[in-house]
This record gives sequence, structure tokens and C-alpha cells, in this order.
Amino acid sequence: MNSLFNKQDNDRIIERIAALQPGQRALWGTMSVEQMLLHCQQPFKVVFEELKLKRSLVAKLFGGIVKKSVMDDKLFKENLPTAAEFKTNHLSPQFETEKKNLIAYIQKFQSAGPKGVTKLPHPFFGKMTDAEWDKLQCKHLDHHLRQFGV
Repeated sequence: MNSLFNKQDNDRIIERIAALQPGQRALWGTMSVEQMLLHCQQPFKVVFEELKLKRSLVAKLFGGIVKKSVMDDKLFKENLPTAAEFKTNHLSPQFETEKKNLIAYIQKFQSAGPKGVTKLPHPFFGKMTDAEWDKLQCKHLDHHLRQFGV
């Protein structure tokens, strides 16, 4: 599994993002490429404690169970549900701005390293190690980059 803490893996993700084009169509789902770029920033905001979300009762009851399947090595399936706080399909973000912002978050994650990852629980999955945060970020980015064919 790739790691955003690893410079080469981090650079490969950024190269895939650089291959995206304004207005590019998704292979599945309803987000535009611009909305996806904004959407992918939200988990980084949680990692860096810029966005603090409370754990719901459902998350407390089922988050740990779901976390086990999310942390395996299988790719995320198409059309998975999205947390309401991460939905962007009601917005009209600008492509170049959101691309630049997402790349900045990915680079910050790599340069901050494991020590830069929040120690707060994930809003759905609960307590997570820095390696689990890393894996989740990689899988989430890969999922959405595959959604747009890169």
C-alpha cells in the first residue's frame, strides 16, 4: 500500500492530480472534477484539526466495525456514501484554486509526517493511528482519482 508520508508515493498522487482537466467527466458519481478536488481536501482538514466534527451515535456504534473493512487492502467501491460535511455538489468551486489547495494539503501531510496527524478520533471510525490516517487518505484520493480516470 502506498503512503503519503513517502515522498515518491506523494509525488505520484500529485502527478495524477496534475493530469486532471477542468470539466473532466466522472466515470461514476455526481460530483464535478472541481467539486471532487474540494471534497478531497475535507479529510485533510480533519487531520490538521481545521475541521472538527462530532461523532454521531451511529458512528460510535458502528464506526469501529466499518473501520476494519476500510483498512483492508481492497479498493473503495464506486458510489460509496459521503458524510454530509464533505458533500460539495451544491458548490461551484474553481478548478485551478481547488487543485492547488489539494496539492498543498497533500504536500503538508508528507512534510508534517506522522507527528502532524491529529490525535483526535476520526469522526466516524474513532481512534486511529497515524498509519491508519495515512492509509485512509491514500485510499480516498485513489478512489476519487480513479473516478476521474487518472
